[in-house]
Amino acid sequence: MITVAPNDSLAAARQRLVEHAEYGQWELQRSLLYRGGTRRFWLRRKAIKVESTLVVV
Repeated sequence: MITVAPNDSLAAARQRLVEHAEYGQWELQRSLLYRGGTRRFWLRRKAIKVESTLVVV
């Protein structure tokens, strides 16, 4: 979960989300804007499909 204060720029928050997505294999699940201007973003792990390497003879 990433929390962004109301005085932080949205561009800085977006950059942090992009870094988590690229390097941590996360994707945005939910975002919420609170009354005071605080933003909260929930992230979840990307589902990675694994292919079998077994060969059937």
